[in-house]
Amino acid sequence: MYQKYGKRMFDIIASALALVLLSPLLLWLAWKIKKNLGSPVIFSQVRPGKNNKLFRLYKFRSMTDDKDKEGNLLPDEVRMTEFGRKLRATSLDELPELWNILKGDMSIVGPRPQLVRDMVFFNEEEIHRQDVTPGLTGLAQISGRNNIDWKERFRYDLQYIENLSLLEDLRIIWRTVFKVSQQEDIATDGMETSEDYGDWLLRNCVITKEEYEYNQNNAQQLIIEFQRSI
Repeated sequence: MYQKYGKRMFDIIASALALVLLSPLLLWLAWKIKKNLGSPVIFSQVRPGKNNKLFRLYKFRSMTDDKDKEGNLLPDEVRMTEFGRKLRATSLDELPELWNILKGDMSIVGPRPQLVRDMVFFNEEEIHRQDVTPGLTGLAQISGRNNIDWKERFRYDLQYIENLSLLEDLRIIWRTVFKVSQQEDIATDGMETSEDYGDWLLRNCVITKEEYEYNQNNAQQLIIEFQRSI
């Protein structure tokens, strides 16, 4: 009953209330980001949602758009500023996702929406994490966030789906508050952000270079088709 009806109602009420109450903070952050990083203030990215349906996820930008002479974006560690690190450390960059929750693209709690270039590497078991609406926070996020093994992260996602309930969602929300306040596990050790799943598989010799490139091309094609459809 909760999964079918109550969870969506909870998401609508919670996200709408949060958007109203946090509107002064959102406006202040937008001003600070424009001042420190320039425009646009909002960063959007195509992500896979429930049943692999693609949607556009919104976040506050935390990196510059600095490019090399060929017009390619510089590496994350070059484009990440101290201000951007603070945004990510406090998870304030995630606040625009409240709009995604209100729209129904996301839920307050659920498996985090990974990149399309991650999804194309999911095996038959891992793809079941897409059976539910992705969340702003989840069991994996309170159990290590971006600094745990990819396979362990997926195990937590599937465990959440098996035990989905109101009490479990409230427990995860409560734990998330403490996790964010500690500012731990924001990125993979030695990296500015989390390592892509395909890169992790390739680095650990789970897939070949040919498989990696094939699936990366598939991911790019999915994004192109989505952008053409809107």
